[in-house]
Amino acid sequence: MKLTIGRIDKADFREFALYDIDVKIDSGAYTSSIHCSDIKEVSINGENFITFTLLDPEHPFYNNKEYSTKNYAIKFIKSSNGITQKRYLIRTEIFIFNTSYPIHLTLSERKDMKFPILLGRKFLNKQFVIDTSRTNISYKQKQKKL
Repeated sequence: MKLTIGRIDKADFREFALYDIDVKIDSGAYTSSIHCSDIKEVSINGENFITFTLLDPEHPFYNNKEYSTKNYAIKFIKSSNGITQKRYLIRTEIFIFNTSYPIHLTLSERKDMKFPILLGRKFLNKQFVIDTSRTNISYKQKQKKL
């Protein structure tokens, strides 16, 4: 049975110490993405890594911590305006509806966007139904359990 998710919610990304961060449900986007800055591909002792900083200094959850991983892929994403961008794709876990789910996120500079995280169809498919008239369904359930 699919869970109902609203047009926006809050989720946890424990690997990055992000809790109750705003997410936008975007059925128009295929992939999910997270706002990052200083995204770089580097080579250390012949191994390729990407490094990145989550969010930006204006965001209340910004911690100026640089993250790195060698487990990533490169994906070419076509935006709604038709422009194709090269993005890095990482795998992590999202905690929503009191459950941890694997998720792939593209790293994207979203500084001018209201929501730092978009959840796209690839993540939502087969697990969730979107009710655009509702918001924060998962977050409200989490608050009831506290």
